[in-house]
Amino acid sequence: MSFFKRFKFPALAGFLLVTFLISCEEDLTTIGAEVIGGEPFTTDKAVFDVFAYNSKIEAVRTNQLPIYQLGVYDDPIYGKTEASITSQLLLTAVDPNFGVFSQEAEDNWENDDNISTIPEVETVDSVYLYIPFLKNPKGDLDGDGVADEFDIDPEDANSDTDGDGATDNEERVSGTNPLVEDSVDDEDFVANNFSKKVDIDSIYVNSEVINSNIETSFHLKVELSTYFLRDLDPNTNFQEAQEYYSSQQFSPSFVSDVLFEGDYSITNNQLLLDQFDNSSTADINESEQKAILDPGIRVELDKAFFQDNLIDMEGASELLSQANFNDFVRGIHLSTATISDDVMMLLDMKDAAITVYYNYDRVNTNDTADDTSDDEIVTENAQFVLSSLTEQNGFVNGNAINTLNNEIYPTTIGDALNSEQNASKLYLKGGAGTFTEIKLFAEDDAEGQSLIDQIKANNWIINEANLVFYVDRETLDLEGDVLEPSRIYLYNTEENLPLFNRNTEVTDQTSIPLLGAFLNYDGVIKKSSDGKGEKYTVRITEHINDILIRESNNTTLGLTLTPDIEFIGIDEAMMADGNAKDLPVSQTLSPLGTVLFGSQVDQANEDKKLKLEIFYTETN
Repeated sequence: MSFFKRFKFPALAGFLLVTFLISCEEDLTTIGAEVIGGEPFTTDKAVFDVFAYNSKIEAVRTNQLPIYQLGVYDDPIYGKTEASITSQLLLTAVDPNFGVFSQEAEDNWENDDNISTIPEVETVDSVYLYIPFLKNPKGDLDGDGVADEFDIDPEDANSDTDGDGATDNEERVSGTNPLVEDSVDDEDFVANNFSKKVDIDSIYVNSEVINSNIETSFHLKVELSTYFLRDLDPNTNFQEAQEYYSSQQFSPSFVSDVLFEGDYSITNNQLLLDQFDNSSTADINESEQKAILDPGIRVELDKAFFQDNLIDMEGASELLSQANFNDFVRGIHLSTATISDDVMMLLDMKDAAITVYYNYDRVNTNDTADDTSDDEIVTENAQFVLSSLTEQNGFVNGNAINTLNNEIYPTTIGDALNSEQNASKLYLKGGAGTFTEIKLFAEDDAEGQSLIDQIKANNWIINEANLVFYVDRETLDLEGDVLEPSRIYLYNTEENLPLFNRNTEVTDQTSIPLLGAFLNYDGVIKKSSDGKGEKYTVRITEHINDILIRESNNTTLGLTLTPDIEFIGIDEAMMADGNAKDLPVSQTLSPLGTVLFGSQVDQANEDKKLKLEIFYTETN
């Protein structure tokens, strides 16, 4: 029951009395007696009740996401989540020519006056799928070429991380390895021809985030998808994008050929690839210089499939348009299995690519076009790329779907979801998990408006308003080490907008970028000296002022997790009661979960009760 429900407020004096009783621990303070017309004013804090309700999410929309989950995450509180990805393959060019000439020209080569026209006999050499891992956005603070995670002094470009007498910045300029002593002494030295360590991000091993030291493997399976992914929804007369949800199951019913299956080891070292020597650049031997890719998943796929279904289809109707190709090769399905460690990865599928390396025959005229006696057939190397998603002018092309399979929640959590009771614990779980709705001041709208009207009558100047969410340490600690979300996201459910104003926000450039932005809003976890989460504070001063000054509605607020505060988009989700609801996209992107104290706590945890704190100034 709300504290305020026990009182009537027929007059202003009664309300001031209650405000005094519920204010903060300090006494009222009188300051600036000569500031306002010779009258003193007081500052104080009032604490108001908050009402919270947990809800279970049955499925979230998971096509065209900014980030996808792949792997297995075993949350100590909520249980295991298995994530797979099903994706279309996009042609980088429709009706492509493989080699130099079109298939039509090759087929009629004997009637062609161009002596260079021959059957090119394009043959696949190898095919690789590559999906880079996400990188820590903090990056290289001092610009010396060494990621901060591995830099002995990340704020000094002239530090010497490997201790060989050359500064990190000098090694960057010379192209030597700043993490390997005397790397320039190698007799086969080629500048920048080494594998750098990269501070990769968003990889969870046994429910712990892994960055610098990675020694684990997972079992990866890449299969051909047989499910046709529509881009547009026929139920909207093909005017809107087709929606796919996390509950959509593609395997085993809609997969066929296995393109790759095997164990894959995660590393934070860049991948060095051999290159073919390009015959057209006689003065340069490209094979001496490695091609360099950032750490990621890179596996060799079945080249026979791409020979039959891509290269040999040159000139065929299946490659004339993207739509035709989507119906012909419907995509791939990515799934993992645990070897010894559970591994969950967050991946940007816009960076995913399948590269088909192939060779073809070409006539080398030896620069004597009029003399065919010295012509010879040579083999050239080429490549063709298929992508998963592409982005242009803010619009995402293609379709990739995240399937998220959750274990059944423990009974204590299940019973607390979709309850009409004011929650004692707030259960927050990313993906197709859970979220919380919050009402300020009162459960009943009329009663809440009455309180708001009385605050207005007091002419308070709102200095700051906070919602304080305390972590339920007892629940988390009983389950051992729980990886806690770094930030929570509070938004207006009526307008589906965040509660921060970009124009008035503050960013700390020296902080981790994802946590250094929107510091007025906050929502970042505050940890105690033992490194465990203590609370999250969200400043909603603008929101309260909107209600008191700008006559905005006291709308229900929504609370979720966010891996990146910049992700403020909204998408549809299906709730456990069968109804659709708009939820933040950020909810979908994280496998993490936590438990916070709600509004109905026992006496022992009264100081951790969810509450609205309003710091105000009032003139006498």
